[in-house]
This record gives sequence, C-alpha cells and structure tokens, in this order.
Amino acid sequence: MSHVLSAVAWPYANGPRHLGHVAGFGVPSDVFSRFMRMAGHDVLMVSGTDEHGTPILVAADQQGVSARELADTNNRMIVQDLVDLGVSYDLFTRTTTANHYAVVQQMFTAVYDNGYMVEQTTPAAISPSTGRTLPDRYIEGTCPICGYAEARGDQCDNCGNQLDPTELIEPHSKINGETPDFVQTQHFFLDLPALAGALGEWLEDRAETGLWRPNVIKFSQNILTDIKPRAMSRDIDWGIPIPLDGWRDEPTKRLYVWFDAVIGYLSASIEWARRKGDPERWREWWNDPDALSYYFMGKDNITFHSQIWPAEMLAHNGQGDRDGQPGPFGELNLPTEVVSSEFLTMEGKQFSSSRGVVIFVHDVLERYQVDALRYFLSAAAPENNDSDFSWPEFVKRTNNELVAGWGNLVNRTATMIAKNVGEIPQAGPLEPVDKAILEQIKTGFDTVGGLIGAHRQRAALAEAMHLVGETNTYVSTTEPFKLKGEDQRERLHTVLHVLAQAVVDLNTMLSPFLPHSSNAVHTALGGEGAFMPMPHAQEVSDLDEPQRAPYLIITGDYSAMPRWEHRPVRLGAPVAKPTPIFTKLDPGVVDEERRRLGLEPDDADDAV
Repeated sequence: MSHVLSAVAWPYANGPRHLGHVAGFGVPSDVFSRFMRMAGHDVLMVSGTDEHGTPILVAADQQGVSARELADTNNRMIVQDLVDLGVSYDLFTRTTTANHYAVVQQMFTAVYDNGYMVEQTTPAAISPSTGRTLPDRYIEGTCPICGYAEARGDQCDNCGNQLDPTELIEPHSKINGETPDFVQTQHFFLDLPALAGALGEWLEDRAETGLWRPNVIKFSQNILTDIKPRAMSRDIDWGIPIPLDGWRDEPTKRLYVWFDAVIGYLSASIEWARRKGDPERWREWWNDPDALSYYFMGKDNITFHSQIWPAEMLAHNGQGDRDGQPGPFGELNLPTEVVSSEFLTMEGKQFSSSRGVVIFVHDVLERYQVDALRYFLSAAAPENNDSDFSWPEFVKRTNNELVAGWGNLVNRTATMIAKNVGEIPQAGPLEPVDKAILEQIKTGFDTVGGLIGAHRQRAALAEAMHLVGETNTYVSTTEPFKLKGEDQRERLHTVLHVLAQAVVDLNTMLSPFLPHSSNAVHTALGGEGAFMPMPHAQEVSDLDEPQRAPYLIITGDYSAMPRWEHRPVRLGAPVAKPTPIFTKLDPGVVDEERRRLGLEPDDADDAV
C-alpha cells in the first residue's frame, strides 16, 4: 500500500464550470482516485476553488458585487456541480480560508529566507484614462511566440508559455480596449534561474521513468531553455498580503494568484488533517519519500505545475543553487507525475465562457444522467490530443454503447434470473465457453487496472466495454432463453450464474467510471447497501476565523470502497425484475441542444 496524493486543479471561482473544465481535471482525477482506493492505496484527494486574482475582480465589477461576495456565490455553485458529478474529494475547500493564507505566507517566508525570492523593479501597466493599475490578466494582445491573437499578459493559453505584458504585440486593456502605459514598480520575483538546475534534474529523472505523457514531459523540459525570474507579486488589492515588514500593509500589493493557488494542494492537505483531528497526518503524503503524487489539470496549466510549483517546493526545501534550510513544512515531495490533458472542444471550437462557446455542467446534469456524461468524457477523453464534444456524438455513445451494451447486459441478466429463478443460482458443471468468459473477465482486472494506473483511462474504458461486448456474445452463444426443459434446468442455472458473476465483476471494473449507476447495478443483482461511496457537500466554519460566514466543502468517507478484484457472487441473493439502469436518448435532443447553443439544427451530424 502506498500513500497517494491526488492533487486536482483548482477551478477558478469566476463562474460555473463547463464541460471543458471537468474533462481536464474532474472526471480523470476521480476515476484514478477511486481506482487507487480500490487497489488498496491510501489516497488523499484535495482541491478547492481558486478565488484570488484579476478575473474575479473583472467579473465582480461587471456584476456590481465585491470580489468576496462573488467568490462566495461561485464557490457554492462549483461545489454543487462537482458533488453532482460524483467527484470523490477528501477535501474540496477554497483559497480564501485563514488556513490557506497562513500556509501561503509561511511558504513565501521560507522561500525568501532561503534567498530565492528577490525584489526587482519591473514595468507595470497603467490605464491612461483612469490611472488604475492593470494587472496582467486585464491585458490582451498577440502572443510573440505563437501568434495567438488573444494571449493574456501573464500567459498564452494557446501555446502555454508564460508572458509579460510588455512582450505582447499590440497590447490593449480588456476593460476598454485602450493601450496601457507602462511605469516602473517594485515586485518580488521567484529566482527560477537559481532553481533551474534542480528543476532540470527532477524533470530528467521523471523523463527516465517513461510514465509521463510525452507531450507533457517535452513541454516541461522545453520551458527550462529560456528560464528567467518570475514575478510573484502583483499590483492588485484582492489577494494574500506579502508577509514582510513594509509590504504587508501595502493596500495594492498582493501575492500573485499563481503563487498562492498551487500552494493550495498543501494547505488543503493541512486543513483536511486538522479537520480530522490529526493535525500532522498530512505529512504522510508530503514528507514520506515513498509517497506518490499526481497532479491533474488541462494543458494550459502545465507551466505552473511542472515549473512554478516544483520551483517553490525546491526553494522551500533549500535545494537550489543557493542551498538553504527546509522550511516549516519539512522536505516536500515534488510531483510524481503531472497528468495534463489536452483540450475538449465544442463543435470544433475551444470552450470559453467569455466567448459564449460553452456548455455548463449543471445544464447537462439537469437534463441527462450523470454517468452518461461521465461515460462520454471518459470514452472521448482528451488525453494526448484535443477531442470534441458534440451532441450527436453524445447521443450516439449513450445509446449505442452505454444503453445497448452495458445497460442491455445488466437488464437481460437480471430479467432472466428474476423470471426463471428469483435469486442467483448455483452453477452446475462449467463448459469451456463458461470458463472462457469468466477467465477473460478475471484477467480484465489486471488489464483495465493497469491502464487506469498509467492514466490511459480511455483505453481502460474501451477494454472494459470490450469485455461487456464479449459477455453479450456469450449470451447469444449459450441462448439461455431457449433452455426451457426440466432436463435443461441445470444448464440454465449455470449460464445464469456465469452471467451474474460476469455482471458483478464488470460492475466493479466500470465503477470508477460510472459510480452512480454501479450502485444501481449492485442492487439489481441482489447486492445490499451502497457499492460505491459518494461525496457530499458540508457547511463548515473557518478553522481559524470562526466568526466568518460558513462555507461549503466537499468531503466523504470512502473507507468502504470495494476492492479491485474478482468477487464471487452471493448465492441465493434475491433478484427482482429490474428497471432500466440507463435512459435511451431521443435523437431529437440533438436539435434541441443545438438550438440552445444558437446553432442551426441542420448542421447536426446525421449519423445519430
């Protein structure tokens, strides 16, 4: 058994989550975490809402509310989306807790004390019409590296490279389109060049394992070739104060949102341990050199997880060119793997709430089964290449694979057992065809589990569904519906027993992908209690500032997670006539959904 940290990208609290978000961080991290728990590992899955920075201010200004009010509202909305999706966090919190502020400021102080946080003069953008500072994300322009026309002043979302506003071609304000003036200001910079050697050694070690996705390791190594100090403070009044004399009381100087957000993985782990009543337990995942850690995000966040966050940890540990002493959190473990997904597009366009190219999670879950969405996002996962969400494809996969394949197998197995026996029967002598399907499925645990553990979830789901297809073929071959004579009863019982065993094992295999329906399948085959534990939202008080308004966290008890292994069926378990597990979709929903998106129904794929 290993300690496994499942560190999930922090959704930004400027609005509800869309499918592109949860395809990159939500569903893949949950499938992996559920599997690792089933495989016997001690998993700690943490995240929360990222609530500082410029976009929060922009959205708050547009809505006429304060940044904190907006963050409070969106935190609750995002929590509900992720609970409904079934993402099994041990703790999903937020970056505006007093605990997070304290951990971030301790991290900054340790990095500063070790000499890796240096003060420099740098240009700042000012709005000519208002005289207000324009933080980096208020500024857009053309990327000087890839030519993308809508790059931001801190990063290009197209090529993923970090930028400074002064590097943009034709920079302009997102607020009113004017060209900013640039003046000189003081900021703290993370001395990345002094950490480049240690970063390079770590990435080389990771590359030698061969486990990282090739696009991720290659990009991560490439960004070291032109490494330079990176500003870790901003001219902004919404964020975490800089914990140094002469700075902490500055009203418009705050730590950069990407300095504090990645520290959230650590602060959330500490908050989880404190809420468990065992304040030091987080160290089992962060200080034990044998512990494993996996970071889940979209490709636009690779830089911050394979460069900025590891650099912060190395600086805290005193492991760069300037040496130093480990800070208050001990020697922190660097990521075992940065599991970055490519983009999920919609109708061939990149998801973007601001540009109206968007399908929100809560809208889909209001109208469709949650596991139908999870199935699609897993089967079409953008692991190594961008993939596309389209309503025709969603309907086709739901009907042809989930309903006609897995749902049909469960339904007819339970129906035949209910009609002919009423309970799971004892098997008679097994014929070669029976042994073959049972052995094939038993072997599937190693195959499917190995693929999930290697973050090849799309292939894992395809393999599990292949076994579903093989089991449906077994039904066609053995034709239990024709075994009606008294002299055929033992053979009928044997086939039905084999089918029950197959469905029970396949349900275990599919449960990380389809946790909600796995509980229904478990019940249909005579199982008792819940099969897959689910997360829940819980209202809590701030640990250090209980006078503040309560907020929602996501948590759960996953100790009863089933084991990832063959489990013999319970003979005599009652099986009643089932109701369908999955809902077949009317092809007409394609036109309805495309109208909601403002698309012409005639543009829909006719292949549904």
